[in-house]
Amino acid sequence: MTDSSAQINALILDATDPERLARFWSEVLGRPVVGRTGPYVWLRRENGLALGFQRADTPKSGKNRMHADIAAPDPAAEQRRIEGLGGRRLEGYGDGGFLVMADPEGNEFCVIPTGPVDLDDEGRAHYLD
Repeated sequence: MTDSSAQINALILDATDPERLARFWSEVLGRPVVGRTGPYVWLRRENGLALGFQRADTPKSGKNRMHADIAAPDPAAEQRRIEGLGGRRLEGYGDGGFLVMADPEGNEFCVIPTGPVDLDDEGRAHYLD
């Protein structure tokens, strides 16, 4: 078994109304809504874990309603490591600027750089540029 420096940074839930869903989870978890960035609404980070709600134009149809963001110092190296374990990069997400992968069962998750990820007003990241 190889030691890895990757860790879960945030859990993101897709929502047709992220404000409403964030308020619900804020009450359930006792975490206040602390910010909005582009199409995202965030609850207070606790124990190192962020919980966010991303605006989605359609209700759940096939994509996970929640996915993990895996933080790694070198996302490209982490991608190769994950592919070696049986994961795969998903096509069709390049416009968003995120490295989106799937586990062997097809569950989506993102690999992001360690530290903050800057987003533009449309919610696109630029760490893959």
